[in-house]
Amino acid sequence: MLSEIAVLRFGLGARPGELTDAAHDPRGWLVRQLSGPVPLASSLTLTPSASILADVMEARQKRRQARADGSAATPAATAAAELVKQAWLPHYREQVLARTQSAVLTDRPFAERLVQFWSNHFAVSADKGLVTGIAGTLENEAIRPHACGHFADLLRAVEQHPAMILFLDNQASVGPNSRAQRLFARRDPQHRHGINENLARETLELHTLGVNGGYTQADVTSFARVLTGWSVEGLHGRAGGEPGTFVFREAAHEPGAQTVLGRRFAEDGIAQGEAVLDMLAKHPSTARFLATKLTRHFIADDPPPAAVDRLTRAYQDSEGFLPSVYRALVEEDLTWQMPAQKFKTPQDLVFSTLRTLGIEPSDPGDVLPGFEFLGQRTFTPGSPAGWPDTARNWDGPDALMHRVLWATRVGERFEHGLDPQKLCDQALGRCARPETRSAVAHAATGAQALALLIMSPEFQRR
Repeated sequence: MLSEIAVLRFGLGARPGELTDAAHDPRGWLVRQLSGPVPLASSLTLTPSASILADVMEARQKRRQARADGSAATPAATAAAELVKQAWLPHYREQVLARTQSAVLTDRPFAERLVQFWSNHFAVSADKGLVTGIAGTLENEAIRPHACGHFADLLRAVEQHPAMILFLDNQASVGPNSRAQRLFARRDPQHRHGINENLARETLELHTLGVNGGYTQADVTSFARVLTGWSVEGLHGRAGGEPGTFVFREAAHEPGAQTVLGRRFAEDGIAQGEAVLDMLAKHPSTARFLATKLTRHFIADDPPPAAVDRLTRAYQDSEGFLPSVYRALVEEDLTWQMPAQKFKTPQDLVFSTLRTLGIEPSDPGDVLPGFEFLGQRTFTPGSPAGWPDTARNWDGPDALMHRVLWATRVGERFEHGLDPQKLCDQALGRCARPETRSAVAHAATGAQALALLIMSPEFQRR
């Protein structure tokens, strides 16, 4: 069953003919997907984050002006509020559609799954202010180019992306001894801007070392000082760059050397923060933390220690070259054991169903309701920790009932022209249990057969 494991566990579900494609050399089929950037497979042309942010900031300024000229209920204020919504909403919907199309159409499903793994690892949430219209751009602009490269490059690209800066409020972080703080103090001696530790803390706790990775509160504070000045152009007046892009505001940066994890980093502007990120990317705790998360994602909710050790060594030996870590995962015997251990998230369930049926959604309205109904609204985990990756978070009674209802609706919509038995072979291959084949074969209708296939234990797991 190696080809089934390659396609169903490492990938996103079997497209027509994919089990056959992987059958000759399942491990090689996976490794060949790990070379170079991972572009969107969608044909949609997405608006860059900088352009979206520039439009949203302009619309918000018009809304503020309209409210200043009268109450929030005036026609002008209402029109301005709608302008803000239209500055971000179409982009969010388009990003969801593009991600779904890419998951359905890609011929590199292992690489695409890894992109989504890192997108969840470096989670931002579209339910926060300026982030709403650019949440999906973090995945496309920072993660796709580096998901099959060195982790240090991926880390830097993510932490300097406007979506991450804004989600963790680093644009508001001002060094207490910075030129900007002195200027604020002269204007209003009673009000002082302070350091925001969110980006520093989440980079240490969630992105690199892990909560037990050996850092202290003093390290968080020092790192936060290092990151002062990392901001987004256009939020505090123009600094000469393109509105909506990452900018280093030297005036807000805390001057002087800082010590993080026992290492002294001299004052060097933006390079000071980049040097800390490079150190974190090479740290042994980062290697083990990332190895644990990858093992949990691909093998089991309780990561086998031997597999974690193997991936940790691969990370350290390659100095964080991610394809080497992925190859270690492919070579790990525990990854190829049956039965499947991982319960699909709602997103996995939707993607694998669409791939099985060979359906390419063409409208955001075709996919958004399904993700929301199943409890995993795209790009909206609500927390920097991202969506949970264990069965106990997704297999409760209410969640399972929603899956049954969703599978029933899918069956009713797509039953026409389907051969349930052929679809069973195409979707599961030799992983299909005799009980599932019998249930599909004896279903009263095509809709029921398709719903039974989707809700079968082997389709619900990977």
